[in-house]
Amino acid sequence: MKLRLSGAALTAALLASAAIPASADPVFNRIAVFAVNENLPADMDAASATSAEIITATEDGNMLVYSDSPLEAVGFIDIADPRAPKAAGTIKLEGEPTSVAVSGAKAFVGVNTSESFTAPSGFLGVIDIASKTLEAQCDLGGQPDSVAVSPDGSIVAVAIENERDEDLNDGEIPQMPAGDLVIISLKDGVADCATTKHVAMTGFEELTAPSDPEPEFIDINDENEIVVTMQENNGIAIVDGNTGAVKAHFSAGTVDLTGIDTEKGGKLDFTGSLNDVPREPDTVKWLDNDRFVIANEGDYKGGSRGFSIFSDTGELLHEAGASFERAVASIGHFPDKRAGKKGVEPEGLIVGQYGDTNYLFVMSERGSVVGVYNDNVQDAPELVQLLPSGIGPESGVAIPARNLLVTANEEDLGPDGGVRAHVMLYAYEEGEADYPQIASDVSRDPLIGFGALSGLAADPADASKLYAVNDSFYSGQPSVFIIDASKKPALITDAIRVTRNGEPAEKLDLEGVAVDGNGGFWLASEGNPDKDVPHAVLHIDGTGEITETIDLPEELLANQTRFGMEGITTVGEGDDLTLWMAVQREWADDAKGFVKLLAYTPATGAWGAVSYPLETPEKGWMGLSEITANGENVYIVERDNQIGAAAKVKKLFKVSLADMKPAAIGSELPVVEKQEVVDLLPLMKSATNGYVVDKIEGFTIAADGTAYAVTDNDGVDDSSGETLFFTVPMKM
Repeated sequence: MKLRLSGAALTAALLASAAIPASADPVFNRIAVFAVNENLPADMDAASATSAEIITATEDGNMLVYSDSPLEAVGFIDIADPRAPKAAGTIKLEGEPTSVAVSGAKAFVGVNTSESFTAPSGFLGVIDIASKTLEAQCDLGGQPDSVAVSPDGSIVAVAIENERDEDLNDGEIPQMPAGDLVIISLKDGVADCATTKHVAMTGFEELTAPSDPEPEFIDINDENEIVVTMQENNGIAIVDGNTGAVKAHFSAGTVDLTGIDTEKGGKLDFTGSLNDVPREPDTVKWLDNDRFVIANEGDYKGGSRGFSIFSDTGELLHEAGASFERAVASIGHFPDKRAGKKGVEPEGLIVGQYGDTNYLFVMSERGSVVGVYNDNVQDAPELVQLLPSGIGPESGVAIPARNLLVTANEEDLGPDGGVRAHVMLYAYEEGEADYPQIASDVSRDPLIGFGALSGLAADPADASKLYAVNDSFYSGQPSVFIIDASKKPALITDAIRVTRNGEPAEKLDLEGVAVDGNGGFWLASEGNPDKDVPHAVLHIDGTGEITETIDLPEELLANQTRFGMEGITTVGEGDDLTLWMAVQREWADDAKGFVKLLAYTPATGAWGAVSYPLETPEKGWMGLSEITANGENVYIVERDNQIGAAAKVKKLFKVSLADMKPAAIGSELPVVEKQEVVDLLPLMKSATNGYVVDKIEGFTIAADGTAYAVTDNDGVDDSSGETLFFTVPMKM
């Protein structure tokens, strides 16, 4: 039995997925996003928290229905035109919706009305979709979690979790009262509450706490068999949906993992291992009437970071092991802050048949990415794509009749000024995969993890070779990455670790990189006086060892803030070499709306500067992200700090080198004239048809004149993790 996809196969899948010609099999690409807050009632504050947790679709595939826990509502999205989804309203409920399923003209929603963990309660609501009214409700006798309707429309089942209090006794189970499984008959789409049947899940000896099963997720196959996961108990049960008889129950078992990152700490180290990790599955989906797949999120003490396929008798048929997590890491989506816990946390699953191919979609809650697997392969599912999602994909729905796929991303950072919760739509059609746009070689051992790319430079002799640096998110592993831009996606082939006396250099926030022409690099490190991190220019040799540290002069530091140098470039050579650095925002001695471009001459040690005029932001602040000299100009990336619909300015400007005549620090600085070259916002919108990320931080021009840009994904921390790497059409 093949238990995991080899590294070579994963690499081939990632590279092939982004280079499929139009004549090949169709691919999935994102075509639209919908911000859930667009569905807020007109009389509510637009900043109110919302979420799309569990999502499904009407039988014609034209309307999406989702549960919105913060709003205590069920929401609707019109996708008659999937490339232009429209808000279709909400229906408020007297409680917290936890899950929703559709059968015919009705939506069935589990609603939690619990007063406390020890007094759980809830009901099954029946919503008429056309009128958006709550027509009926059945008491469930506990706190509902997952809801599913049988394919034949004869029953609706609800997992009654009666979840534990994680603050009580460190969250240890058992915690009473015990949950169970509820089955209710449907007649002409109407729930017959009188048929409510409770199926006990207690007493299974293989469970961690047999008296407290805590059912988590359910799915029903064509034979009306209900598969139930009991996450905290690492257990699975099969129930006859017609009679309520428990047909089988067994442990989900454990997994040994190798080649993973097990410790957070500002570095990506995929040399770790874990043994006997309980799978602790969340979502479960039938692949056919004899096989089901579980997403091994972990929530209690386990979490094996992958997914597993079992037969309905409990036989393990396939174990993904670390392969899914490593694939996610290879495209820059590994959440280092979760390394010491449960890694990428696969939570949601989607299954669907598109054409003749059965697909399995595995959703990483913490990596904010969706793995697309071909389930027609005999030995094991084959990874064919990785799709970008919003923050915290929780669930999704396949709509094969319309060649659509949908994900619901529950995380809403709007109340804190961040991006909103989003629903994302993908089309299954011929063409090339839009994502990933940059990746590392997943077959390499150890795997090169990357993220938070904050500066870009070109090799002067090799048009295909670029260099990037990571910022202080990876403070334990400052690096210069070598990129082969001729590949699609662009391929990170190696990493040069920045060291001081042979050890990882501390207190660096690398934001700019430039080649020195002798195999080494100049680096700009942004400081933070509040954290005793100095602003500095560094020189490293080809091995990454710091050979020189250039501190900023005291007359400059007297007015410093934490928004320091965001890019570095070189002009001239030898004794005529000048380093130019772009300061992100105004310092204390700058007029509002003006920032410094700093000049340093290594031969003399002289510092100077010019003043650069910023655009005026509609909201938030405006700043610089990169500076690159090419020909007779320097090119400067200027951006606001806004994300999604609020993003307005992401632009490339140029300044003539003839205008770059630095004055002494402390004197009146000459103001340079700038000229807009490219509006990057449309390019960022169209790159993957997602919402606009805020940090466009790298730009360079290769030896053949091709211009490239890259975004900083913030290390997948309160971020979708997407790294955009794209060419910029421009006239030199």
